[in-house]
Amino acid sequence: MPYLGGEEALRELRRALANPHVQADRLRYRAAVLRVIRHMAQGADVSGLFPEMVKASAAADVVQKKLVSLYVRAQAPRQPQLALLAVNTLRKDCAHPSPAVRGLALRSMCGLRMPGIQEYLQQPLLSGLRDKASYVRRAAVLGCAKMLKLQGDCEVDGALVNELYSLLRDQDPIVVVNCLRALEEILKKEGGVVINKPIAHHLLNRMADLDQWGQSEVLTFLLRYRPRSEEELFDILNLLDGYLKSSSPSVVMAATKLFLVLAREYPHVQADVLVRVKGPLLSACTSESRELCFTALCHVRQILGSLPGHFSSHYKKFFCSYSEPHYIKCQKMEVLCELVNDENVQQVLEELKGYCTDVSVELAQGAIFAIGNIARTYTEQCVGILTELLGLQQEHITSAVVQAFRDLVWLCPQCTDAVCRALPSCEDAIQDSEGKRALIWLLGAHGEKVPNAPYVLEEFVENVKSEMFPAVKMELLTALVRLFLSRPAECQDMLGRLLYYCIEEEMDMAVRDRGLFYYRLLQSGVEEVKWVLCSPKSDPSLGLLEDQTERPVNTWASEFNTLAPVYGRERWALVTAHQPAEPSYACSSCTDSRNSDTESLISEGSKEVLKVHPNTGSLTLIPDVYLTAEQFEKTWLSLDMSCHLSLPWCGTVHPDTIQTALHVVHIQTIAMSKAGVQPWKAYLSAQDDAGCLFLTELLLEAADSEMQVSVKQSEAKPEALQTFISALRTVMGAVAGLGS
Repeated sequence: MPYLGGEEALRELRRALANPHVQADRLRYRAAVLRVIRHMAQGADVSGLFPEMVKASAAADVVQKKLVSLYVRAQAPRQPQLALLAVNTLRKDCAHPSPAVRGLALRSMCGLRMPGIQEYLQQPLLSGLRDKASYVRRAAVLGCAKMLKLQGDCEVDGALVNELYSLLRDQDPIVVVNCLRALEEILKKEGGVVINKPIAHHLLNRMADLDQWGQSEVLTFLLRYRPRSEEELFDILNLLDGYLKSSSPSVVMAATKLFLVLAREYPHVQADVLVRVKGPLLSACTSESRELCFTALCHVRQILGSLPGHFSSHYKKFFCSYSEPHYIKCQKMEVLCELVNDENVQQVLEELKGYCTDVSVELAQGAIFAIGNIARTYTEQCVGILTELLGLQQEHITSAVVQAFRDLVWLCPQCTDAVCRALPSCEDAIQDSEGKRALIWLLGAHGEKVPNAPYVLEEFVENVKSEMFPAVKMELLTALVRLFLSRPAECQDMLGRLLYYCIEEEMDMAVRDRGLFYYRLLQSGVEEVKWVLCSPKSDPSLGLLEDQTERPVNTWASEFNTLAPVYGRERWALVTAHQPAEPSYACSSCTDSRNSDTESLISEGSKEVLKVHPNTGSLTLIPDVYLTAEQFEKTWLSLDMSCHLSLPWCGTVHPDTIQTALHVVHIQTIAMSKAGVQPWKAYLSAQDDAGCLFLTELLLEAADSEMQVSVKQSEAKPEALQTFISALRTVMGAVAGLGS
């Protein structure tokens, strides 16, 4: 057999592909193409067969076309000149009578990562968007996003965006979802796809036609829409009510997040939603999918931060199974700590006690720390269990118990006596640095209650030369000085030996400096040492479970159904901080008049501060700064008119369109007349980063007339006022279709 990828193998494949007898037999020809694909998948260099494979794509066999498409897309970056040979064949296939061939040709062309391919893609894609077959339209919609990705920073084609927006009303539900994803990718720099009232209501009405993945996508996009009235809000919530009972966890989570975000001003609605989602979350927590189980547990912990007893009646659902991986068991133990109450504390502690002897060291120590956390509220039962565990004389168990005792004594001083009675004879079983430091701290802080405390510390002093961890040596210094203050006769000699070693023989500079510090502090007198070292030995104000403040749901509603609960808020902030930030959007971008048939397509923008840089100066408008109607009226009456101008206007007013467009540049709407009302009025507010307010009144006496604009400014800033007026003129001009 020829060597894989060798010249002989290539020649054999080339002869087979060029053999007229093979080409005449459909199955033999397909088998030859399949051999090429198999060699390519195994890592062989088959780029030399490009012309023969392109020729094979002209066959009528759809399966063979798919195989050749896979080859061409993989080899095109290596053979960009020869890849042009395949473009003509693919363009011909775009007009093939079979929808499967047309869709495959579009997918293949959009997958050719080679320079200059964009000019060959535009016409087939536009034709594909209007194709009668839904499969072709699906491929064409995604191809638009791929094409614009290849174009880089080139200007977005407004006609193409309009075509995609019109396809949001396509009969095929997959085309609708693909359009949303494509528009999101194409309009990324402008804040993504705009979801206004007509689009939002249309998507809500199409939800029943979508599969579970499409429903999840649409529910995520609907987060961008804000209902204009309370009646509309509850109509939307009623439409979404059934999706809280969906069999798909992704749909349930997406619907829950949408409920929480839309009902931000109705805490009772949020609480009701979280009660209803309890069942699906519990089902996910017991799922066979480990990833789904872990994610659900993270969201359960997030909910418990606002509703502490929300899952208490189902605490047994969070007991660990033997076959579960370590990370899920740790999450379940964290949840159990938050579900403990007077009714289930005994059962939970018995369950955690069983985990303490697990073969996994990490799990056993995690269970001990969990019992230590519960001990902040149920001290007596937990201290008894922890003391009993010390009798096992297991190194990792003893170390974890002593660490739990250290934290418990600091937070709950009433258990100090019980802890001190349990400490003797546990020093021999501790070998790790954390356990040693915890034991040394306890002996130093509460050594007067432990009879053999000086003798235990003396053993550490005698073995200090062989101690590997500098942190243990520094803890030993501090503990011995503190114990010297309460038991000087027993500690004086060993303290002198320890200070001499640390100052004269120790190589670690941190330990040496700590020894010098204590030596000089002792020289200044005992009273000075007491003033420095005799700080409080506990702080009961920290960490009682029943005293933990409940977080409002609105503080984490926007993070629900994201990776933030999985990573943790702080870690997720670090992860996202390393991602490139979205650029600021200039007001001039609003002049792009890519409008759909029903509403403006101007993006709602991002949450970041908007930067406006016209020629006359600069202005930074702050997002999400809202005034109440009373505050606006009071401020408006107290200010003098700063500017009055007229803007040409033609046609009727669409309030939703104007409000969406103004939101792009962070100009907030205080009040606005309904469509068709004459005279039509609107009141707006905005604030820059220096705190200067811009209050605006829009007045349109009748259709096809001039719109009167009155602006009042809280501070006299002519340049900022001119920039604000320029931004407002640009937005209103774009909405009116006039341009600035």
